[in-house]
Amino acid sequence: MPVDKPPEPSPVPDVEGASDAAQLVDRIEEELDLLVRNVDILEKLAKSPPIGIIRLSEALHLPIHKTRYSLHLLEREGVIQPSADGAVVTEKAREFWADLNRSLERMQDLIQHLKQRAAEHEARSPSGRKGY
Repeated sequence: MPVDKPPEPSPVPDVEGASDAAQLVDRIEEELDLLVRNVDILEKLAKSPPIGIIRLSEALHLPIHKTRYSLHLLEREGVIQPSADGAVVTEKAREFWADLNRSLERMQDLIQHLKQRAAEHEARSPSGRKGY
């Protein structure tokens, strides 16, 4: 079952004045979207018999090129493998889920720390100094 995705953030225009931090955050969000897509695909493959790329993309409402790319990444990690009937999950998937859980816990701690720091800076009044 695909994970419910949060609403798409409004894009940050790539113009002078757009902060580098916002562009960095956009890149991180894109990577997280890719991770969500890979997890959706891995879950679907784990719950069904071998499934081909077209049926998989239709079932998850994804473009074929994105499905193909995610399958490539998952195969490169060794968590799926191709078969005559479509992709299948390998034993390495169990390790993937454990690693993902540990990584998400670390990220959650980092995000909480960054949120606290951002709130502290947001609450401060500007010092009036410019530059470094």
